[in-house]
Amino acid sequence: MNEAPLYIGVDIGGTFTDIVIFDSKSNRINILKTPSTPSNPEKAVIDGLLSMHLDPEKVRMINHASTVATNALLTRTGLTPSALITNRGFIDILEIGRQRRAEIYNLDFQRPDPLIARRYRFGVSGRIDSSGRVIEDLNEEEILRIRKKIEDSGLKGVAISLINSYLNPVHEDRIKEIFSDFDGYVFASHEVDPQYREYERTSTTVVNTVLSGIVSSYLRRFREGLKNAGFRSEIYMMGSNGGLSAIDYAERLPISVIESGPSAGVIASANFSRLLGDGKVITFDMGGTTAKAGVVISGRPDLAYEFEAAGKTHSGRSIKGSGYAVRFPFIDLAEVSAGGGTIAWIDEAGSLRVGPKSAGSDPGPAAYNRGGKDPTVTDADIILGRLNPHHLLGGNMKIYRDLAENALSVKIARPLGIDTIDAASGIIRMINNAMSRAISIVSVERGRDPRGFVMYAYGGAGPLHAAELAADLGIGEIMVPSHPGLFSAYGLLSVDMVRDVSIPFVPNSDIGSAFQSLERISIDNMEKEGLHDPLIERFLDIRYVGQSYEITVPYSENYEETFRTEYRRIYGYVSSDPLEIVSLRIRLTIRMPKIGLIEPEKTTDQEIVERSVYISGKMLDTPVMRWSTGHEGFSGGGPFIIEGYDSTIFVPPGWKFKFDRYLNVRMVRS
Repeated sequence: MNEAPLYIGVDIGGTFTDIVIFDSKSNRINILKTPSTPSNPEKAVIDGLLSMHLDPEKVRMINHASTVATNALLTRTGLTPSALITNRGFIDILEIGRQRRAEIYNLDFQRPDPLIARRYRFGVSGRIDSSGRVIEDLNEEEILRIRKKIEDSGLKGVAISLINSYLNPVHEDRIKEIFSDFDGYVFASHEVDPQYREYERTSTTVVNTVLSGIVSSYLRRFREGLKNAGFRSEIYMMGSNGGLSAIDYAERLPISVIESGPSAGVIASANFSRLLGDGKVITFDMGGTTAKAGVVISGRPDLAYEFEAAGKTHSGRSIKGSGYAVRFPFIDLAEVSAGGGTIAWIDEAGSLRVGPKSAGSDPGPAAYNRGGKDPTVTDADIILGRLNPHHLLGGNMKIYRDLAENALSVKIARPLGIDTIDAASGIIRMINNAMSRAISIVSVERGRDPRGFVMYAYGGAGPLHAAELAADLGIGEIMVPSHPGLFSAYGLLSVDMVRDVSIPFVPNSDIGSAFQSLERISIDNMEKEGLHDPLIERFLDIRYVGQSYEITVPYSENYEETFRTEYRRIYGYVSSDPLEIVSLRIRLTIRMPKIGLIEPEKTTDQEIVERSVYISGKMLDTPVMRWSTGHEGFSGGGPFIIEGYDSTIFVPPGWKFKFDRYLNVRMVRS
């Protein structure tokens, strides 16, 4: 076994790239936060690692998360030009979808264009019925003619999705065989998403196909760049489902990493909640571009099984029909365009608006002096004294308060006829309201009372806004980890390798036998990749007879009662109607090494200074301390500011705080 002691977690965000290095021999961590390089995401990682003067031979594992797939869909750049082969009469399924109008009162609403143009969607003969029986043979000469058209058009991807192929894939397998020497990417729907509902299965397969080129290219550059820099360790990528994937698996199934970035912080929260004994947790992650909220109960994050990739959101809710349907397990999060770089502006009616546009890392907030002229949430926090007006990142990033003040004055305060302080305060109130709604979505709208939860606040800007959000929602306790701005990267060192597999359930068949068959096939596939002895969990998708959609519950002898309990929690009532099982799911987990709670090294003597901070309508002299000088048991009350290398905590009046032995900060509303 490789005894190299270093484990590396890398979170590539829209604004910053975060790196956490854990030395298993010394039980110490080394951290770095560096601006991201969006046009070449791996560059920030490689440059960052080289700047830390590591010995590559001592690195055992590199786990990373990236938004490369999400960004490609959002901007529709770098996508693989592709074709769709489906049954005759079904080539318009991508437009028809579920016939949802995403915004029913918006007469000008336009659905996003299909990822494959109609001229590259081909209908073929051949049909399989709803029992899986072949009722019309495939015309192979027709497939050969279609292949020639695809090649002549210069397309590099082929998505194959035939009706009822999840029951009998014989026709999809034959088409894929005909394309076996095709110079490009070929995916069959029964391999990508073997479930019923042809629209979701087709859309998922198409998204997987168009992402294949850019994800493969990115992973290849990432791997080769690290190799050229001397790093030859194992490399893994965070999956949307909260588990690690080998690079080869992510290349085969790029839909599995669409939500790679947001998952890591929730997994870190789940790990910390088990170690710290917090049974019910709401996660709040505010970075440079977005804010995200999720739920962890008894150390397990909430999962969902279908989402709209690159879709619109409203107050954190995903708007059905506004994006591209993808059916794959992912950590259930509500997300809003609310980060430190979110831009404030005046609309045509003369009202203050905040978001959704962001200044990102380039040019960034006005106070960064990188060419940004628009006022952002970070600029407002600086003006109010909540953020250090001179520097961030432990002094490595100089801050220009005068530039922030000028941006707010010119773009917001003067047009509204108010002073700069009032403009900054208004920006903070608006962004807090937006983030509060996101937290309500994952709690109140899911049938959970947030007052019984602990909020875990992280991300570069999360701890700065957490107390005000918690008070608004009635949450009385907040846990801020010792390095909140790098918490997602930290979480990448707390992740297991996970595979989720599902199949439709054939009515009247034996559940136990069906699970055993699914498990046997899945284990065989993992063993071919060198993965052995997974932990297996079983789940059922269940609904009332006559309903269109189902709820996923753990499988046990009492699964019907489990379903009714969960149904009552979500919807407030239960029915006496009969139930039906729609799908079987299994989760296969390979345990990986994990980083635990780490006690910090002793630091310099504590020094507390004062800074003028805008609180409750006036500027107040407020104590400010460096996070690294805290120690176990040190406590105090608001107003108080705790400044760290990667984040800042704002403790308002009415809140108390206390450091634990790991320099996590626990805040309680008094």
